[in-house]
Amino acid sequence: MVDRSACDRKGGSHVRPPPEHPRLRLLKGNPGKRPARSPPEPARTDECPQPPQHLNGYAREAWLELAPELHRLNLLTTLDVGPFSVYCAAYATWRQAEEARAREGELTIATAEGHQRVNPLVRISSQAMNDLLGFGAAFGLTPSGRLRLSGISPPQPPSKFDGLLG
Repeated sequence: MVDRSACDRKGGSHVRPPPEHPRLRLLKGNPGKRPARSPPEPARTDECPQPPQHLNGYAREAWLELAPELHRLNLLTTLDVGPFSVYCAAYATWRQAEEARAREGELTIATAEGHQRVNPLVRISSQAMNDLLGFGAAFGLTPSGRLRLSGISPPQPPSKFDGLLG
């Protein structure tokens, strides 16, 4: 599905690139001298958010493996728990579909009429992979996603001298 607001006036299907992170725009400067909008920054806790209760199995494993690093990079805040839990659920779906397909060992199955058709597990796996790539890019979990976020540096740990002046 193409976002119609992103199409050019001649009816083409040119889709704009996703917006850059505000910190990356700040590093690049403002050559057009247009007023810069600064989006609200969500609260960041000192501790990495715990996985939501509804995540279990592979989804919980994915959370526990990736969330600490995303939190360290300031890419996982309290507002990001929902989208990141969707990423983890998609990972679990993809993994379960791939394991089930590997047990069956076939990419196609026979219908009742004897015709071959794509194994439904292949479609389930493919859709989960698309979800993984989409949500993963937003968190910098793909090479292109990291490139888009490359100007963002992780927060500096507090210094022992913080708070001494003013």
